Amino acid sequence: MKKKVLTITGLVLGLLLIYYFVWGRSTESTGDVFVSARKGTFQIDITTTGELEAKNSVRIMGPNGLRTAQIWQVKIDHIVDEGTVVEKGAYIARLDKSELMDKIQARNNELQQSLSKYTQTKLDTALELRKSRDELVNLEFAVEEKKIVLSQSKYEPPATIKQAEIELQKAERAFKQAKENYKLKLNKAVAQMQEAAAKLAEDQSKFDFLNKLAADFTILAPEPGMVIYKRSWNGTKQGTGAQIQPWDPVVATLPDLTTMISKTYVNEVDIRVIKTGQKVHVGLDAFPDKRLTGKVIDVANVGEQKPNSDSKVFQVNIEINESDTTLRPAMTTSNRIIADVVEDVVFVPLECLHSQGDTITYVIKSDGTKQEVAIGKTNTNEVIIERGIEEGDKLYLSVPAGIDNDLVKLLDKEDQVALNAKD
Repeated sequence: MKKKVLTITGLVLGLLLIYYFVWGRSTESTGDVFVSARKGTFQIDITTTGELEAKNSVRIMGPNGLRTAQIWQVKIDHIVDEGTVVEKGAYIARLDKSELMDKIQARNNELQQSLSKYTQTKLDTALELRKSRDELVNLEFAVEEKKIVLSQSKYEPPATIKQAEIELQKAERAFKQAKENYKLKLNKAVAQMQEAAAKLAEDQSKFDFLNKLAADFTILAPEPGMVIYKRSWNGTKQGTGAQIQPWDPVVATLPDLTTMISKTYVNEVDIRVIKTGQKVHVGLDAFPDKRLTGKVIDVANVGEQKPNSDSKVFQVNIEINESDTTLRPAMTTSNRIIADVVEDVVFVPLECLHSQGDTITYVIKSDGTKQEVAIGKTNTNEVIIERGIEEGDKLYLSVPAGIDNDLVKLLDKEDQVALNAKD
């Protein structure tokens, strides 16, 4: 019995060995893959990765008086978490007031000095004008006295009368001169008061402006929405600790989530086929089962160089057709832009194409012959064959062993008919 079992086991092993050497090697030798040339609609698409953002959004602005206050950089002390949904007028962020408070203190000192100078000028001019008015009154009395003396000297000798007339004239001239001087002093006092008042008003205005600016360092929501942090030039989020400048005082944004766009970049090789209005199939990394559609709405005219890359890219904006509550800014999208659609053409996989020299492109038919082909447009995986093969022709997907040195079959059908007739 044991001997019988061993005999059966040996037969099984023998059959397995025969199968391996016969069928295994046969499969290995005939393991080349064939494909058939297809005819139909050929689609050219460009696949890119993008990032969602709202097509329209309200910018949450910082104080717009930073340049006037000569503050060139302000740090965000605190900001609510990104994605927070807020109502209009709700708290958004707080800016660092350190530099501003120093300026307010300096302005307050200048204001106090101006106020003191205004008060001093007011008192000085009041005293000076009062003194001048008293002098005028005394000079007027002196004129009256000289008139009395002159009237009483009519019985005096002529010399005495003449002396009284001269004294009266001198008194009248002094009084007249004092009145003119008083007018000049009054005009001078008015000018000094106007100057002091103007300086006081200027310093008061600057002080009030800085105090109002300090109130604007608490940022409130201009509209209801979801808070999205501003992105810097290199794509980093500007949250707590970030800096804002007077020429770009945007703190964050409140996007309108009803209309979203995918901002993507296309390399300079493919940008020539991208045009506005082209249809796009959009996928979401966060929701792999969700399928969206869109269209190209904007293609940049000027390229840019992305960080850590030597190639130039062009920004392309794709508007999403659907309005979906799951869409959020900064979500990653996969975009398949339909650049062109060609109807009723023959096409094959790119792997079927081979080259001989720099000018000849050929395919290998299932019978092992090489056939030169004229190629047209390509997409990621396939190429249009304009001449050389027809629909249904079976082709090698790779070069089979043993025919690398065969000549390429350059003859088209008409040439082959002519050659056969000659034979």
